Amino acid sequence: MNEESPYKGKVGLQRVWNALHYSIAGVKAAYRCEDAFRQEAWLATLLIGVSFVLPVSPLEQAVMIITTLLVLIVELLNSAIEATVDRVSLDNHRLSKRAKDIGSAAVLLALINVVVTWTIILIG
Repeated sequence: MNEESPYKGKVGLQRVWNALHYSIAGVKAAYRCEDAFRQEAWLATLLIGVSFVLPVSPLEQAVMIITTLLVLIVELLNSAIEATVDRVSLDNHRLSKRAKDIGSAAVLLALINVVVTWTIILIG
């Protein structure tokens, strides 16, 4: 018996179209349901906007934008981990806590990466 998703068989442009819609739905869900993602999205919008007016090279600007977007990517993954853990069980369990704490640590490292990268570029 094939227990994989019935959507796995889609190929070509239909798969790409479906994936695009699922991705947009995921971003909307994260923005609607996850306070941290919403705050980081606004911070990213501000920082990316600022990066366009700073006297930096195009390469430096790209690095600033990439590190900023990385925070959103890691937060999406962290939110997915948290939702999965909560779906399995809302009981307190050391492995559930570990999974959530590790996801949170990944977000913290991504945020530190932004601060360090932006500081190095701006101070020169």
